[in-house]
Amino acid sequence: MFRQDRTNPSTAVSTWKARKDLAKANPSTAVSAWLNGGLAGGAAMTAFGGVITQYEDSGTTYRVHTFRGSGTFTVSAGSADVDYLIVAGGGGGGGRSSSTYNAGGGGAGGLLTSTAVTVDVASSPYTITVGAGGAGGDDAQGATGSNSSALGVTCTGGGLGHYYDPGGAGGSGGGGGTNGPPGHEAAGGAGVAGPPRQGYDGGMGGDNASNEAAGGGGGAGGVGEDYNTDGSQYGGDGGAGATGYGVTATTPTYAGGGGGSGTSNQGSGGSGGGGDATRTTEPAHSGAPNTGGGGGGKGGDGSVGGQAGDGGAGIVIIRYAVA
Repeated sequence: MFRQDRTNPSTAVSTWKARKDLAKANPSTAVSAWLNGGLAGGAAMTAFGGVITQYEDSGTTYRVHTFRGSGTFTVSAGSADVDYLIVAGGGGGGGRSSSTYNAGGGGAGGLLTSTAVTVDVASSPYTITVGAGGAGGDDAQGATGSNSSALGVTCTGGGLGHYYDPGGAGGSGGGGGTNGPPGHEAAGGAGVAGPPRQGYDGGMGGDNASNEAAGGGGGAGGVGEDYNTDGSQYGGDGGAGATGYGVTATTPTYAGGGGGSGTSNQGSGGSGGGGDATRTTEPAHSGAPNTGGGGGGKGGDGSVGGQAGDGGAGIVIIRYAVA
């Protein structure tokens, strides 16, 4: 039963419920606003696009639009100040099949976040682009991740992991591989230092004097690890991802770098979706989907193929208060 004393959204509701000669399909603008916003949180703005969820934190109710693929954010009424998180696609790891080489991990996709960005009907619709992860190399270098963009902001795709040369530049840089002569080390790729910073550099790969290891890809929260220089031939771990961005009910970690391969031990992917390296006949591990994590490097094991891990696709999240 309708209890006006419990809700009392406006006098227009009372008028609409009582009058038989008023078209119920369009009771009044006051009722429309109440039904459209008030029952779902009272948002002053009506917007569509992505997967829409809602949660409460410290007495404030937030609405969240999550884009795991490209789409459109459409404001059909009103305006609001929104927070966003944008993560680009991670870079693919480098892959080798020869038993004498190791390959670097892919760099994480660039990550940017901001608050109090105004969106409104006049500027709508907003195009949302979610970058794909770069393919892991098969006895070759990986591919650079694709950019993500939203609300006029672009994040750079993760740098590629290489199988013998320096890692590629990107949002976070890819790890360097191993194929150089003694004394020749392959540098990690550069991350976008900003301002604002999107990610960190990849780790350095060793020379091939002693079958040295490769570097890990950089992450949004830290640099990729260099190959172990003490002769243990350990591949570098991927750089850590970044966390603490409260744009959803949880605070997952995004954009970890892929691990670099090593003769004695494989680098692990960085927290935030980075892929682990391998030196077996199995492919290396890919970056986790919709984290922007870099793909793991694939070290040579004498097999025909040397398939490295793919980078993980990025993500775009938009949040605003509704009550």
